[in-house]
Amino acid sequence: MGNYHNVKEVVVEEGRLCLEVDGRKLSFPLAELSDRLATSTREQQQVFEVSPSGYGIHWPLLDEDLSIDGLLGLRHERNKKACA
Repeated sequence: MGNYHNVKEVVVEEGRLCLEVDGRKLSFPLAELSDRLATSTREQQQVFEVSPSGYGIHWPLLDEDLSIDGLLGLRHERNKKACA
């Protein structure tokens, strides 16, 4: 499986999530993304994993996940199949 998004330079500091996605620098207030992230400790915020495919970010100490598509405001339509 190839990369879904190219995610670099992920930093959580001063109440914001800052990252580079597909060459675009982005910044989001934690309070607008996740109550768990916004109310967590700095130490909890610093322990995260970016999925190898660039699909999302996972904070294991918080059991919290954010999709990169969600951060970018992308929506995907479900494939509609006709029933026989």
